[in-house]
Amino acid sequence: MTVTAEQPVPYPFNEPEGLSLADAYQAALEEPGLIRVRLAYGEPAWLATRYADARLVLGDRRFSRAEALRHDAPRHSEGSQDSGILSMDPPGHTRLRRLVAKAFTVHQVEKLRPAVRDLAHRLLDGMEAMGQPADLVEHYALPIPVAVICRMLGVPEEDHPRFRAWSDAALSTSSLTAAEFERNRRELRAYMTGLVADHRRNPRPDLMTGLIEARDTGDRLSEGELVDLCDAILLAGHESTATQIANFVHTLLDHPEQMEILRKSPELLHGAVEELMRFVPLSSGANFPRYATEDVEVGGTLVRAGEPVLVAIGAANRDALKFADPGRLDVTRTGVQHLGFGHGVHHCLGAPLARLELQEALGALLERFPGLRLADDVRWKDQMLVRGPREMPVGW
Repeated sequence: MTVTAEQPVPYPFNEPEGLSLADAYQAALEEPGLIRVRLAYGEPAWLATRYADARLVLGDRRFSRAEALRHDAPRHSEGSQDSGILSMDPPGHTRLRRLVAKAFTVHQVEKLRPAVRDLAHRLLDGMEAMGQPADLVEHYALPIPVAVICRMLGVPEEDHPRFRAWSDAALSTSSLTAAEFERNRRELRAYMTGLVADHRRNPRPDLMTGLIEARDTGDRLSEGELVDLCDAILLAGHESTATQIANFVHTLLDHPEQMEILRKSPELLHGAVEELMRFVPLSSGANFPRYATEDVEVGGTLVRAGEPVLVAIGAANRDALKFADPGRLDVTRTGVQHLGFGHGVHHCLGAPLARLELQEALGALLERFPGLRLADDVRWKDQMLVRGPREMPVGW
């Protein structure tokens, strides 16, 4: 076991443009143990980069998310990082998660596949009618998850564009002040409060009405928890998936031999989505610190009680101790146990839905446009927690 007081290094490592894994992560994967890092705001933290260490921190109950609210938690922006259900520990976290979980089971989500497939093809019809080049983000990658999660929550179609700015603010690492961050959060809460009130007056068969019934009849969550939960579902239910649709397409265009394999063998698509989840490092930097509630040894490093640990999932998914030839994209790879959807009690609740949307979005695109190509320079997101194209002009 090692105890180190090394000087923290500036973090994050990844550049916002492109999807490569930073050399600093590659170097960290060559060495055992954790490294000390300092983000733009908050106290220094340990950074776990290896797969086994990452899985331990994500899954071990000795690491707490709720403790972050009682510390000057490491973060990328000045604003508060109270993330609702993501900032909770069991049993409170378990209580809220159970209320939503039944809507996101594999069985329930699979019922949505025909509608998602139809939506993907209708969007491609629209792109084809519009003509080349078309922005894959605006006209395809974003509308699919937005339409699906809004339908599940009962958000009117005309309101879909309104929460785009709120989502950008929630995921921003820019110079938003704490006041600006909080103002955006209040606006989203106000909108969601109004939507909850409308659903109370006019119930419909959707997830929000189910949560309202749990609130009003079962008293299983407070009014504030109800609004926060709907906020979290709405934001988490579209941003990462929309970004990964574009990221996966960009990655396949960079690996044309892998794209050709998928065109010739579409039955490999489900496994290819798992390999792409492993291969593409989505985050600009690790988020959501876990605080040790007692002294814990992680990869030979002693983490003292009260110290935060960040988990670099993109690096862990490239760990040669876990994956053979980790720096190579291989859409025929099987049994890929990546950490792209997290691990432990905070494993992504919407993983079955994200998988379905990614499978259908890629499948429809590869089938429809065999000559798919980049038609101009990609404009990348910057100052965001997730990396990916903001604009991606394509031709076919």
